[in-house]
Amino acid sequence: MKTYELLTVFKPNLDAEEVDKAIESLGKTIADMKGKVESTDKTGRKKLAYDVQNFRDGFFVTSVLSLPEENVAEFRRKLKLNDNILRTMFLGV
Repeated sequence: MKTYELLTVFKPNLDAEEVDKAIESLGKTIADMKGKVESTDKTGRKKLAYDVQNFRDGFFVTSVLSLPEENVAEFRRKLKLNDNILRTMFLGV
């Protein structure tokens, strides 16, 4: 399994409880794909450099995770389909 870093920007109209549920859902998706979340850091709400989907700010969460290489494409596809996520940045560490 390789280690990856995932920066996720959630929509700002979610409250803290909904963001926690979304993070938990991501963790469950990773576990279903035989991966493991090493750490999660909630940076909080920050202003975006430009409007994304008509939002001026977002809730930033950084996660370090391990995932089998054959499941990376499917995981990235599921990130794009999530309605609560504005943007992601998925990097191999």
